[in-house]
Amino acid sequence: MPNRTAAKPSARERILAAANELFYREGVQTVGIDRIIEHAGVAKASLYNTFGSKDELVRAYLESRQANTGERITRALTRFRTPRERLLGVFDAQGELFTEPTYNGCAFVTASAEAALGSSARQAAEKYRAWVRALFTTLAGEAGVADPEGLARQLHLLYDGASLSARMDRDPSAATTARAAAALLLDAALRSPAT
Repeated sequence: MPNRTAAKPSARERILAAANELFYREGVQTVGIDRIIEHAGVAKASLYNTFGSKDELVRAYLESRQANTGERITRALTRFRTPRERLLGVFDAQGELFTEPTYNGCAFVTASAEAALGSSARQAAEKYRAWVRALFTTLAGEAGVADPEGLARQLHLLYDGASLSARMDRDPSAATTARAAAALLLDAALRSPAT
């Protein structure tokens, strides 16, 4: 039988993989296009033909991270049976990320902190934050909370705080602490009458 080799990743896939690694580890502004193309093993023309600009590469990098986060959380939530467990399971999924040796904080916070207003990085970060808030709102509604949007705002703050604590304090248990606080908020919201 002939020996089949795996197909080589496309130039787009290699560029995105290099951007993901370098941007996440070192920052969007620190890493230049030349480092990305060298790391990806592609010509500069491949990058510009595929993405058009560094700004659009940053957008694609962040959109890719959002897709991966969504897939990771969706997979994690399949382990839980009740709406309450699924809502709190978001923090379990977050905690799994915190234990990875390469964890370097929230890519969206880092990229948007370095970016100008209206940039692709800011737009992608806003889209991600809206997704997180919508996830919490949906899960809070499924759990039977009278004000799912209000609880979602509180949970989002815990989610952001856990990410910051895990990064700044090198504390992978931050998600466990956030989960415990989320459980208290959820239980209080479930006891509150509808407004």
